[in-house]
Amino acid sequence: MKHVSPASQRADTGPGPCAESHRAIVIGAGLGGLASAMRLGAKGYRVTVIDRLDRAGGRGSSITQGGHRFDLGPTIVTVPQILRELWAACGRDFDRDVALKPLDPFYEIRFTDGETFTMRPDAAAMRAEVDRISPSDTKGYAAFMKGAEARYRFGFEDLGRRPMNRLWDLVKVLPIFAWYRADRSVHAHAAARVRDEHLRFALSFHPLFIGGDPFRVTSMYALVSHLEAAFGVHYAMGGVQAIADAMVRVIEAQGGEVVQRTEVDEVVIAEGRAAGVRLLSGEVLPADVVVSNADAGHTYDRLLRHAPKRRWTPARLQRTRWSMGLYVWYFGTAGTRGMWRDVGHHSIVVGPRYREHIKDIFIRGKLADDMSLYVHRPSVTDPSVAPEGGDTFYALSPVPHLGHGGVDWAEEEPKYRARMAAMLEERLIPGFRSHLTESLVFTPETFRDRYLSPHGAGFSIEPRILQSAWFRPHNVSEELPGLYLTGAGTHPGAGVPGVIGTAEVLAKLVPDAPLRARPEPARMAAE
Repeated sequence: MKHVSPASQRADTGPGPCAESHRAIVIGAGLGGLASAMRLGAKGYRVTVIDRLDRAGGRGSSITQGGHRFDLGPTIVTVPQILRELWAACGRDFDRDVALKPLDPFYEIRFTDGETFTMRPDAAAMRAEVDRISPSDTKGYAAFMKGAEARYRFGFEDLGRRPMNRLWDLVKVLPIFAWYRADRSVHAHAAARVRDEHLRFALSFHPLFIGGDPFRVTSMYALVSHLEAAFGVHYAMGGVQAIADAMVRVIEAQGGEVVQRTEVDEVVIAEGRAAGVRLLSGEVLPADVVVSNADAGHTYDRLLRHAPKRRWTPARLQRTRWSMGLYVWYFGTAGTRGMWRDVGHHSIVVGPRYREHIKDIFIRGKLADDMSLYVHRPSVTDPSVAPEGGDTFYALSPVPHLGHGGVDWAEEEPKYRARMAAMLEERLIPGFRSHLTESLVFTPETFRDRYLSPHGAGFSIEPRILQSAWFRPHNVSEELPGLYLTGAGTHPGAGVPGVIGTAEVLAKLVPDAPLRARPEPARMAAE
């Protein structure tokens, strides 16, 4: 991956097919920003992506420490065709650039009473799993899955793949929202179909992984259960970082560049529209199109701090409900590859006070003594993530974001990690502490400082019904012509399919570059 200085990039205006091409600047090399750059490159723009980190991928990047590669954020791919369509739009084959491995099982949920729920790709196996846990809920489970497919058709394939920046776009679909009871929470929807509490959790916890409270986000997110069943759960060999690195290669093959270790200070405005960006160094880079993949809150509060705003004012951002924070412990072990044979790639360990714990996180803003965990163990699928014979893990716990106040992470972090380690020892990986070799911790303060995330929120704006679709920051800025937004805080939302989808929506809003200005398409040699 190239690390290009902005000055040298701006001076590259010599003869050649790219010399007079229309320029686009993308702020942020997260997955949404990289996908946007690919889409703009395919539309004829010469694109520069600017990012403050040293690796592409944003929250999907990685850190290697002591021979362990820690995937920092997303770990799975649930809708591979979204990526394949993105590559195809650029004249490329995703499967030649990235190797996806389907997982079976997808994950195992471990409850405090000893019950487990294992999610698998085979429909018959899933019916048997439901029947094993609660035979009286088999029909209700089938009804839930049928409804999940219908919500997928509407919420993902229709609503999630087109712009929602006009109020009329919302008005037209309100009857469909009413039909699907979008006012009901996803947990309430699951509870209306099945009685068993284990199954209610298994069918409704998914919004936590896009920053939502399952007891309050819309039942439209039941569609995630269909995504898993229809398309499977996949792991990208090399981690999500491998996807980000492949995206950079496509951008460079299109004639674009990715500039890293460089931060944008603000969007430059000329004649009432976005005209480029000013870096922290003071250098100004002009552009015909500016796309911000920075958090929508950071975009409007910081990058447009000198622009008049009508909708996304500081007061409006202050009233916005943000997703929870995340405490993530990345750790490596030595000599454990054959241990814990019952611990797969993905495990979910449910705490004893699930409903009350969710209230602590989202409503009370309290750091509870107990926790529920998502545990990622990629070394069982991809040995390259750890030194020979070792394992690489991360354990993630939802926590309150910084906007609630009251959590002193400098004081609380060691104590919280000790409680997490005790829970892991007791519930999942006994004895692991005696094998620890590497350790790295992210708290909400890390998310605030590393990703410039308001309040250190893990997934930007919470996906409640009145913060989704038209109510979310639009992909074409309502505050400044020539500025576009992508990423988790915009429509359609968080999660790998969601942020890749923001670039697809963007491509429907940005006009093609003039034909005379388009660079010759660059192709990489087949490997």
